[in-house]
Amino acid sequence: MDFKVGADGTVFATRELQIPSEQVAFTVTAWDRQTAERWDAVVRLLVAQTSPTRSGHKKGKKSAPLDPVQPPNDTLLPWPQHQSSNGLRRQKRDWVIPPINVPENSRGPFPQQLVRIRSDKDSDIPIRYSITGVGADQPPVEVFSIDSMSGRMYVTRPMDREERASYHLRAHAVDMNGNKVENPIDLYIYVIDMNDNRPEFLSQLYNGSVDEGSRPGTYVMTVTASDADDGTTANGMVRYRIMTQTPQSPSQNMFTINSETGDIVTVAAGLDREKVQQYTVIVQATDMEGNLNYGLSNTATAIITVTDVNDNPPEFTASTYAGEVPENRVEMVVANLTVMDRDQPHSPNWNAVYRIISGDPSGHFSVRTDPVTNEGMVTVVKAVDYELNRAFMLTVMVSNQAPLASGIQMSFQSTAGVTISVMDINEAPYFPSNHKLIRLEEGVPTGTVLTTFSAVDPDRFMQQAVRYSKLSDPANWLHINATNGQISTAAVLDRESLYVKNNAYEATFLAADNGIPPASGTGTLQIYLIDINDNAPELLPKEAQICEKPSLNTINITAADADVDPNIGPYVFELPFVPASVRKNWTITRLNGDYAQLSLRTLYLEAGVYDVPIVVTDSGNPPLSNTSIIKVKVCPCDENGDCTTVGAVAAAGLGTGAIVAILGCIVVLLTMVLLFVVWRRRREKERHTKQLLIDPEDDVRDNILKYDEEGGGEEDQDYDLSQLQQPEAMEHVLSKAPGVRRVDERPVGAEPQYPARPVVPHPGDIGDFISEGLRAADNDPTAPPYDSLLVFDYEGSGSTAGSVSSLDSSSSGDQDYEYLNDWGPRFRKLADMYGGGQED
Repeated sequence: MDFKVGADGTVFATRELQIPSEQVAFTVTAWDRQTAERWDAVVRLLVAQTSPTRSGHKKGKKSAPLDPVQPPNDTLLPWPQHQSSNGLRRQKRDWVIPPINVPENSRGPFPQQLVRIRSDKDSDIPIRYSITGVGADQPPVEVFSIDSMSGRMYVTRPMDREERASYHLRAHAVDMNGNKVENPIDLYIYVIDMNDNRPEFLSQLYNGSVDEGSRPGTYVMTVTASDADDGTTANGMVRYRIMTQTPQSPSQNMFTINSETGDIVTVAAGLDREKVQQYTVIVQATDMEGNLNYGLSNTATAIITVTDVNDNPPEFTASTYAGEVPENRVEMVVANLTVMDRDQPHSPNWNAVYRIISGDPSGHFSVRTDPVTNEGMVTVVKAVDYELNRAFMLTVMVSNQAPLASGIQMSFQSTAGVTISVMDINEAPYFPSNHKLIRLEEGVPTGTVLTTFSAVDPDRFMQQAVRYSKLSDPANWLHINATNGQISTAAVLDRESLYVKNNAYEATFLAADNGIPPASGTGTLQIYLIDINDNAPELLPKEAQICEKPSLNTINITAADADVDPNIGPYVFELPFVPASVRKNWTITRLNGDYAQLSLRTLYLEAGVYDVPIVVTDSGNPPLSNTSIIKVKVCPCDENGDCTTVGAVAAAGLGTGAIVAILGCIVVLLTMVLLFVVWRRRREKERHTKQLLIDPEDDVRDNILKYDEEGGGEEDQDYDLSQLQQPEAMEHVLSKAPGVRRVDERPVGAEPQYPARPVVPHPGDIGDFISEGLRAADNDPTAPPYDSLLVFDYEGSGSTAGSVSSLDSSSSGDQDYEYLNDWGPRFRKLADMYGGGQED
């Protein structure tokens, strides 16, 4: 043994050592014989280089010297030497100060001396000592103190390892002037742990679970406790044990715990949730490696729940059940099946599933589970018929949603029989062929028997009579026999009726029995009507217009027939022979089977509205013909082949009422114009600001022109349109359009002589003259800013033309008006009117 420790705690070497390493560590243990408490302290010796000049020592490494005559609380720590080397002398290595161990929870008295620090130079000069670091001049401050003169270092209060396990201080030596005489040395102070903390569980209540029927050794849960003491020593080494188990069934030791890890496992078989659903286990944790004599302990509670497994099959509470159901009823519960299951309620191990295994091959019933009571509800899902099945014998088996646990078999009580009786009720008659379809030609006579639409009463065990009636007959065409259901026609069936859709007519009928209560059923009869040729074709359009000259345009016509193929086209279009003027003036050309063109045959036809009859014949058997009248409006056309506005009016024709209305409007308009002119003239006279520009005899505003007077002795004269032209002798009017002047202008100078115009003027001269005058008036920049009369019939002196009124003079009474026919349709009526008047 290289080291020994004295009773007073002095550690010393038993012999001179040559230590190969730079550090030696060992543990010093102290025991209290009365309380059996133990304290451990770790001693670390740092090996340093010895001084070559120091007497009594050899060169090499050695530990720091501990004064054997000093008590442990007055250990002298000589200051490491730092001698300067002169010449070839080598500097001596520093002393290494061993750590200082201080037990926690010391009772004092305080301050308690730890060590004494001394410098080799204190014999030469006065030395002052001080310490710095955490615990000295840094928080927590003043835990350690030092006597500045003697170098003795003290601890001032009890230490707590759990608060701080070690301290690192630095010792300083200075002279009286504060000059450093030694380099600072490090002091390491370790707080020796005492067993002053109990183990603490992370939770006071732990919850775990284990399946019922689990084998021994099945893991359940883990409990954990921690100790604030040093875990590398026995003070912090915790061990676990189970103190109590409640209830102690079926064994008082159902569980065990790993003393080091805290894992709880099963140790015995027989866990049954149906008997014991929960266990309460008290677990104890003890430090000092579980030594109950010296260790500190604490407890926690572990709640272990026994979870359910499906180890109990469901069982019916009765072997047979009964119920009844009316026929033709669905979604009706007819029986309730009750079961018992000892597993966890409302869990997959308890929820029942029912299945019909026999007695219902057609699938009339199903068994649904009541989620609250777990009962089986036998429900009708497909209507039953009393005439086919009067009773059912079902076999129902029940199981759980979850499969049974391994080794558990189904019970014989998991199967039961269910007897269901069917009740007979009055069922409604029904039509076997619904919808029924028949085909026949339209137009069959009234009273024709079409078919027998009879119903069947499904109640074979009841003596009942069936009566028939109409439920829906939109056109009221049918009649049904109330006894046998025979259907006949009450009117002629017409395929072209609005009540027929897609060639089919639909009617519904009612069949009712005399049961209690009575029941009825409906049936639909569809009659497909085959078309016959009973509708003559019609022509479209009914009205059209065409130019008065041929080859400008034609009228396209088409035929429409209410019948269907083959009683429609191709059609034949032709004009009738009577009256003869139809074929004389018109011609019709067939384009295809449905279309034809109507056009003028003559070179010219007077404007007006003509009724053109056209005979059209279909292709039915026998064929039907129809004469359609098309109102054709003949009118003058422009270069594009469109009716002109004047021509359209002329072609439209006016009745007596329309002519009277137009004449009345003209009279009113002329009266207003006359009153306006009189007012203007009177205003001009009153103002006398401007002389009239025309002679009174030349003012046509006050003259009445007579065009239709038959006087005695005056001969009809031709009119010369040149007399209506404007004199152009004036220089200021040379730039104006010829033939027009305003009434507020007066010709100045000699009036020109106009040549005589032809005896028979062309009818277009008047229209051109009027249009030219209108354009000149609209473009005249000298026109006054008010309306004025445009004079078109000014006759200057020397004119050889007579008045235009000579057109109507009939003094001779024998005038021929046939020449007006050559002027066009606008004068042709005048010729007819006056020519006819002469005859009258």
